[in-house]
Amino acid sequence: MTFRHPAERGGTRRGAFERFAELASNFTSSPAFSVFCVLLVGAFVAVHVLRLPVEWQLAAGDAMTAVTLLLLALLKNAERRAEHTVQRKLNALAAALLAQQSGDHDTARTELEQAIGMEEKI
Repeated sequence: MTFRHPAERGGTRRGAFERFAELASNFTSSPAFSVFCVLLVGAFVAVHVLRLPVEWQLAAGDAMTAVTLLLLALLKNAERRAEHTVQRKLNALAAALLAQQSGDHDTARTELEQAIGMEEKI
């Protein structure tokens, strides 16, 4: 099994995972998720301060770990997608500059227009 870059999977169409990752990324950057995280940390501290049974402490720690792991996966996915988009834009800009220097202004304009709208495809 080979692992391809997330932006290269599924061609030009966005798959179910890409749509889910985008929605999850939007949610985790919302104020509602920030409030959820503050409440989760508050619950974690309260469980330890109140010296509740070990099962409660483990449950609070497990919840914190699960949220951290999910956020890490979402962050890495977003980072890789952004990195790929920036690299494709840089490549398109370089190709357009080369086309313009060689006198092919129509090709240069087309490549620049495609590079500008690239983030919508990924």
